[in-house]
Amino acid sequence: MKTRRAYVLRLKKKKKSFGNKINSIEAEIQKTKDAVSNSSEEQVKLKEARAQKVAKQDETEKLQEGQRVQIEEIKSQISKLDVKKSKIEVELEQVINKMWEDYEVTPNNVIDYKKPDNISETTKRVNKLRTEIKDLGSINIDSIEEYKKTKERYDFMCEQRLDLEDSSAKLKKLITEMVTTMKEQFTSQFNTINKYFGEVFVQLFGGGKAELKLTDSENILESGIEIEAQPPGKKLQNMMLLSGGEKAFTAIALLFAILKINPAPFCVLDEIEAALDDVNVYRFADYLKKFTKDTQFLVITHRKGTMEAADTVYGITMEENGVSKLLSMKLA
Repeated sequence: MKTRRAYVLRLKKKKKSFGNKINSIEAEIQKTKDAVSNSSEEQVKLKEARAQKVAKQDETEKLQEGQRVQIEEIKSQISKLDVKKSKIEVELEQVINKMWEDYEVTPNNVIDYKKPDNISETTKRVNKLRTEIKDLGSINIDSIEEYKKTKERYDFMCEQRLDLEDSSAKLKKLITEMVTTMKEQFTSQFNTINKYFGEVFVQLFGGGKAELKLTDSENILESGIEIEAQPPGKKLQNMMLLSGGEKAFTAIALLFAILKINPAPFCVLDEIEAALDDVNVYRFADYLKKFTKDTQFLVITHRKGTMEAADTVYGITMEENGVSKLLSMKLA
């Protein structure tokens, strides 16, 4: 009996606790409803404000359009007035020229002349005088002015000729200095590369010798360059007479010589050692490591010796037909 009472008491306590929770949840629900209601009112206000702003913007745009039309009309009127002004100025210029040609008067001094009493008699007299002047023959009364203008132009052209001759001399001197500097720099760089080329060739081939030669030493800027190489056990000959592998190795030696004098931060090599035998591939790979402090190399290759010397190897595989996948592997 006591156990049942205790159980009933516990149920009542739980009921009361649940009732409190229900009341709390209902209060939260009411707060949420109130917030939603207030949010709806704010949304309505914002919509009304937006509608007012849109209406005001439309009104402003209409006003701007009206002003733009007025501006275009004013521009059109100004353009017409400019055309009319130009026309009047041309006509005025023609009248002034005619006054000078016919009567040798200008607008400034025409007021000093008295209007003739008998215009008809005066016109006849003017025509008679013109005929008499014409009978005198052709007289160039503007020859003095023409001489002055021609003399001024001649002096101006002489000054221009002197300026051009001076500029030409300066340009020729500058070109000569540039050519001299280019020859000096080319000779210096060529000798340095030639020296490094011989050293790298010996290190790669394990002996022999190689050098670069100019085909025209008198005109080094337009001269061709020949490569002569002598691998160990062979005679000195032009690079084009070497075998395919020897040509490739000689070209690699020249590349390394150039990198010695002018290291590049990044270099891409696309199967340059493909023609080498296995022994020379390993020599190439070992020598390539000497440049990795200053230059990062991206080498495209299928030779095992080169791959073994790499820090990181990237390859393409096709696990599924038609689907390529990139794989990478760090070796160092």
